[in-house]
Amino acid sequence: MKWPLIIILSILVIVLLFLLIQGIRCQSALQESKERLSSYYNAKTVSLSYGDVTYVDEGEGEVILSIHGIFGGYDQAFDTCRDFVSDYRIIAPSRFGYLGSDILGNGTPAEQASAYVELLDQLEIDKVYLLATSAGGSVALRFALDYPERTKGLILYCSAMPFPEKPKKYAEYAGPPAFLCNDYTMFLLSPLFEPIMGMNPSTIYSMLPVGERKAGVVLDASATNPDMARNFDTYQVENLQVPVLILHAKDDKLASYAAVSDALDRFPDCKFISFETGGHLMAGHGEEVKKAVSEFIEEQGREIR
Repeated sequence: MKWPLIIILSILVIVLLFLLIQGIRCQSALQESKERLSSYYNAKTVSLSYGDVTYVDEGEGEVILSIHGIFGGYDQAFDTCRDFVSDYRIIAPSRFGYLGSDILGNGTPAEQASAYVELLDQLEIDKVYLLATSAGGSVALRFALDYPERTKGLILYCSAMPFPEKPKKYAEYAGPPAFLCNDYTMFLLSPLFEPIMGMNPSTIYSMLPVGERKAGVVLDASATNPDMARNFDTYQVENLQVPVLILHAKDDKLASYAAVSDALDRFPDCKFISFETGGHLMAGHGEEVKKAVSEFIEEQGREIR
């Protein structure tokens, strides 16, 4: 046997062995993800006109409606606000297509916001603070614009932002291709999270099971993410009737810090807090974020009184 052939076969064996090992690791991680989801023992499902919505409802006090981003679900929505549960009531639903929530209609941000209103009606909650991360920002802005009477304040956390002016062109599909949205492929790609997205590869463990989030990911990429460009004229944030708190890291690789800077002047009542580091998850700034959110809510409470 010639040496070139031996080298090629050796490489193939190494690659196959790597793929096999990663497959075993992926299966173990999937089992861990199922056990993790089962720890959200208070997750409930309610039937709305849009279909089933699954959510976590925990804590007491002022209500924060947590609106998660892409690859999310009720688990990530709650975990984003976990530090607030001792002081506030957290409502953390899965958005359309994520972990126990259906997609009916076109799944637009306007329809998602309408579903949230139905959920709040079922829970007999009149007004909330919205806390949105990443792709959830479009839904939160739509909610605040369409239902100001149900909104006490808007908190945008590493969130998508409205454009300063109507874009001449935009991506009709803004997200990962559907064929990548499976557990094994995303697990294999996780080492690339750091160089591409600025996120620790271990983030994959909070994204699993990807299969149960895929419909939501594709919906976000095709409907939620392009909506502020596609329907620019309907996002008149200059008309917002609620106060806004924006928190963002300068090194965020997924939600552009420059886009935040460009959009700030459009918000009529806005407080902006920036961080030099932290990336898309604003890692390392938990205490600062908690303090800023608490002060924001307390300030609005004093103004109402």
